[in-house]
Amino acid sequence: MPERSLRDCRILVVEDEYMLADELRTELGDAGAIVLGPVGNVEDALELVQSEQAIDGGILDVNLSGEMVFPAADLLTDRGVPFVFTTGYDASAIPSRFADVVRCEKPINIKKVTQAIGRVIHS
Repeated sequence: MPERSLRDCRILVVEDEYMLADELRTELGDAGAIVLGPVGNVEDALELVQSEQAIDGGILDVNLSGEMVFPAADLLTDRGVPFVFTTGYDASAIPSRFADVVRCEKPINIKKVTQAIGRVIHS
């Protein structure tokens, strides 16, 4: 099912852990998605969001080497782009404006994250 729902979807991946970013890229690619990134810091995430005309969804690590991803999340929200957070933080660490954003707890299950992004894109 994720293969069908992600086919040709342009998905932004923001993750600073190289191995995890690579696993996400591979899994999303195998599901037929077009992966934007991955990028590992807020500056690159902001640049990519601003430069890409079409983004269908995003997978955002909340903490990128000590810097919070929320400015990129705000840009995606402004554009109406759905996304999920990956994080080891509990809900209290996430600003209330993102209360409805799906959180995938770390350590993440790659399949569950790809299923979650498929659900938010197509909901």
